Amino acid sequence: MAKRLCFFIALFCGLVSCMPYAEEKQPPRFPKGTWVDLSHAFDETTIYWPTADGFRLDTVFEGTTDSGFYYSAYNYCAAEHGGTHLDAPVHFAEGKQAMHEIPLEHLIGDAVVVDVSENALKNPDFQVTVADFEAWEKQHGRLPEGAIVLLRTGYSRYWPDRIRYMGTDERGPAAVAKLHFPGLHPAAARWLTTERRIHAIGLDTPSIDYGQSTLFESHQILFQQNIPAFENLANLDKLPPTGLWVAALPMKIKHGSGGPLRIVALVADVK
Repeated sequence: MAKRLCFFIALFCGLVSCMPYAEEKQPPRFPKGTWVDLSHAFDETTIYWPTADGFRLDTVFEGTTDSGFYYSAYNYCAAEHGGTHLDAPVHFAEGKQAMHEIPLEHLIGDAVVVDVSENALKNPDFQVTVADFEAWEKQHGRLPEGAIVLLRTGYSRYWPDRIRYMGTDERGPAAVAKLHFPGLHPAAARWLTTERRIHAIGLDTPSIDYGQSTLFESHQILFQQNIPAFENLANLDKLPPTGLWVAALPMKIKHGSGGPLRIVALVADVK
């Protein structure tokens, strides 16, 4: 009896050890797809607000050291708001989230692209309206809850030509009145915060408010609800309206109102 029991125990253990590993729970993985870089590189041509200091890269050392190996190091200097960057809510809303306080789940997640380029390219003072979002939803369904919304105006094709991209290449306070580029209408910003629930918004122009704005109302409305904005995006023309995932990770500046942003999108393969 004891020998028979030992035999069955050994048989059971052998069968368990031979079970395929495929039955073990596998960790989630990224879907197969194409990665798209939505950031412009930073260099001496990078576009900044007319009143902001531009990007500067100074060489500390570049070349062969006395010990015989190659080495390079640089210092850089730039304003928070320029190039592909993130606007933190505190930029226009007192007491709201600074750069280091924005939750990662508001910077990483499912995204959609609302393409308004046909009208925006005809009018540098174009503003995205509620009707534009309703037209998108009629075709693609309701904006997903917690989505990252990307507005494609088509203006990234003009980068880094300041005149075509933002209306002027002049510098200083007087140049601000000469800015012309598309943005988000305040009524649409309010609609996004009251009728829908999004995590972040971005576009391929210098500001979420259009160039002729003087009150920056869309900034104020969005930021009061802790919805950050991504500005000066690139390559939105390479993205579909849906079926994409975005990671937007800015420099983590403590108490910062904005900062350089590296943002990428993963476009899932169509099954």
